Amino acid sequence: MGDPSGIGPAILVKAMKRLGGKAEFVVIGDAWVLGKVEKSFGVKGSPARLFHNGRDPAIHGYGGREKCQGVKVIDLKNVSGKNFAFGKIRAEYGRASIDYLDKAMDLIIAKEIDCLVTCPISKQAVRLAGFRFPGHTEYLAQCTATRDFVMMLLNRHLKFSLLTTHIPLKDVSSKINKGILRKNIILTLSSLKKLFAIKKPRIVVCGLNPHASDEGIIGKEEIAIFKPALRCIRRSLRAVIDGPISADVAVLKSSRGEYDACIAAYHDQALIALKLTGFDTGVNLTLGLPFVRTSPLHGTAFDIAANPSLANPSSLIEAIKTAIRCTSNLKKA
Repeated sequence: MGDPSGIGPAILVKAMKRLGGKAEFVVIGDAWVLGKVEKSFGVKGSPARLFHNGRDPAIHGYGGREKCQGVKVIDLKNVSGKNFAFGKIRAEYGRASIDYLDKAMDLIIAKEIDCLVTCPISKQAVRLAGFRFPGHTEYLAQCTATRDFVMMLLNRHLKFSLLTTHIPLKDVSSKINKGILRKNIILTLSSLKKLFAIKKPRIVVCGLNPHASDEGIIGKEEIAIFKPALRCIRRSLRAVIDGPISADVAVLKSSRGEYDACIAAYHDQALIALKLTGFDTGVNLTLGLPFVRTSPLHGTAFDIAANPSLANPSSLIEAIKTAIRCTSNLKKA
């Protein structure tokens, strides 16, 4: 469900109404908050017609016995109705967000669910609750003892794997090395094959500097790090790995279908292109975990969370569809 005070509950309810029957859904969250959201949509009678009890005694339905679209809910009952408000950053809500992730991991380990889709959390609320993780990705990596993981951001037009994620721009150069490049490319190639059923993936590496440094005139990273690393990687992997080339050219060629994925040097190098070409279909996919995990490509939207009618579930819907598709492909691989 993500942060209880954010847009997560609203987009979740909307997405479930549209996607019922596409999979066996288990929603982990707080039933009272979900019911509050459904009431705001004008549902008469039971505020929880969408959800139902499962056979598993650990899965608690709320507000009625109807199975409707077959969505189960695990109600952790960890949000107090007293003084609750949407759009607020509170330690209680940060703690609840982590509780949902921990419960999801329990189900993953018990093989009761195949994949995980996470709604947005608030980094500030999570920090107030005492956690020091930049986001979902790093927390899930620690939970699964995953050392090598990559954030892939995608929409219907583009796929980006990020060399660096949520760090200041001034630190990007010092964080990129030959090992990071190799790990990223290997995980990207493997995931394109297993998760997207692309037999012979083609990837392109974006340069860090403008014009990919113009042969060292604008920065030295491309010559000192990127080019020698890519020469070694190409020899060992025998795959189509082009670059480093100017990021704008790399993105243009990828959007035309010349490549299956781009390797981006930093966060906004990917995000700007993704949100311009298809914000509503944006998805965050974590590569390297022992299961498929996706999320929508937006945050908690605290500014509109108090008005669920404004919530657009498109990115979450695409994240759910991507998780189903990738999990199905993974089982066939």
